[in-house]
Amino acid sequence: MGNEKVTLKGNGRRSEPLSGKIKFPIQTRVWIGTLAIAFAVCLAAAAVVWLLPGSRRVARVSVDGAVVREIDLSAVTAEGSFVVEGVGGTNTVTVRPGGVCVSAADCPDQVCVKRGWLEGGAAPIVCLPHRLVIELVSGGDGNALDAISG
Repeated sequence: MGNEKVTLKGNGRRSEPLSGKIKFPIQTRVWIGTLAIAFAVCLAAAAVVWLLPGSRRVARVSVDGAVVREIDLSAVTAEGSFVVEGVGGTNTVTVRPGGVCVSAADCPDQVCVKRGWLEGGAAPIVCLPHRLVIELVSGGDGNALDAISG
């Protein structure tokens, strides 16, 4: 066997001298490889969903379930605002390139104003007292899939 030093473990198996490298059993290496591939596939799918060119983002404004306005956020070039008459009051909706918010409201809790800008999140802006909902949809088609639903 030459001049190399070989030791036997307690179970009678050969063991090589420590070389500073960690050697994983084949099953562990297979699991690590499988997890790395799954992570890469998930990362690629997320990139396709979020970075795919040509997908329009539309802000849908509805009061009491009825759509009052849809704004193509990719077509907005300057900041502007409009007033929406709700069930029990009014909300001022401000639009800028890529985002929408409720900038003023006469509701008592002001949750819709405190929500801030809706620019890409899944949570809509909601004003319960006025029954106002502002949500982002893909391309204005209510049946289209988005990043949350798949």
